[in-house]
Amino acid sequence: MSDLPLRSQLAVALGRTAAKMSRLAGKGDGSVIGGKVGLKLDPELLTRLAKDRKLVLVSATNGKTTTTRLITSAMTPLGEVATNAFGANMPTGHVSALASAPGARYGVLECDEKYVPMVLRETGANVVALMNLSRDQMDRAAEIWLLAGKWRKALEASPQSHVIANCDDPLVTWGASTARSVTWVAAGQHWREDSWCCPECGGPLDRQDTDEDSDWRCRQCHFARPRPDWVLKGDQVTAPDGRMFPLTQLALPGRANKSNAVIALAVVAQFGVPPEQALPLLGEVRSVAGRYTTVEHENRHIRLLLSKNPAGWLEAFDVLEPAPGPVALSINAQGPDGRDTSWLWDVDYRILRGRPVWVTGERRVDLAARLEAAEVPFTIVDDIEQAVMAVPPGKLDVIANYTAFQNIRTRYGRVV
Repeated sequence: MSDLPLRSQLAVALGRTAAKMSRLAGKGDGSVIGGKVGLKLDPELLTRLAKDRKLVLVSATNGKTTTTRLITSAMTPLGEVATNAFGANMPTGHVSALASAPGARYGVLECDEKYVPMVLRETGANVVALMNLSRDQMDRAAEIWLLAGKWRKALEASPQSHVIANCDDPLVTWGASTARSVTWVAAGQHWREDSWCCPECGGPLDRQDTDEDSDWRCRQCHFARPRPDWVLKGDQVTAPDGRMFPLTQLALPGRANKSNAVIALAVVAQFGVPPEQALPLLGEVRSVAGRYTTVEHENRHIRLLLSKNPAGWLEAFDVLEPAPGPVALSINAQGPDGRDTSWLWDVDYRILRGRPVWVTGERRVDLAARLEAAEVPFTIVDDIEQAVMAVPPGKLDVIANYTAFQNIRTRYGRVV
């Protein structure tokens, strides 16, 4: 830190002070305000803090916070790793993360999809991990084809960056295909409703799924799934050298986290950490910023699941307790969530039939209308506590979008 210009040192110091005051005031961990103050005083602070570090950027619509945590855990044998572990994934959060670990040679930064070009330009990241793209916060992030197009331009202008990309997602493949160096990972694509058309020419994509492999290709042009270097199949990962590794040590539940894990393995392999060393470290991650955590309240075991968009709800349904286990759903529509809740109609809620369902949150009426259309019986309540206390002592899964999740997490005890 001492080799920073005096102005940058002052920016870091004042940013830390602002972050500390934010924490003392109970306004969060201070990552955003600390970085905001730092960048206000030194607009080039991110570039200066990134200099001489080996950096990974992790971006996706779903799973980037979890994958960032997994990569960070698996890279611990290399030494201290700077990271924005709790989801402050814009430049302000990146500045705070790097400033808080001045001696860290490595950095793993979760990056909002929209900010990938800017952050890549300012940091020159060594590795960029791209996992999935689907509709999310359309009022803020715009059309996902536009995002993928911006990724293409950014990667073409960053030849030093090696890309780890999920080749099972056609839009991610298109976004990554201009990179000079790519490791392709067959990590799966569970939500396909946003990728039926070829991003190259607009023609239809033909898909073929077998027990041995999955494939896709455009019917009208050359665009097709690349041959993967890493392959996830069920609970097993095949590395580029042909060796196979079970994911039985993974503590995080569901198929989405298997996808996150294989991306993490591919990333850390770029830094010389082999799968046999990385896998036990991935297994040490049991909760990510409160996700998947079970909290105890009045003899209820409340498991918290975050879902922000249709793809995320599909993954949350995948890890629910078996029916007739009860579930509470909470929806807000504040700035971080996106104001438009019309995406609720893209989620197939029929899977919840046969369960006791409670609905709450600021936009509970919107969600109730959707459940009624899906013929899912529900009880609408004003507050999550009403749902919790309506359940007999035992297990309750709670699925919430971003601000609703944070409110519930704070209410029942913030956990990492």
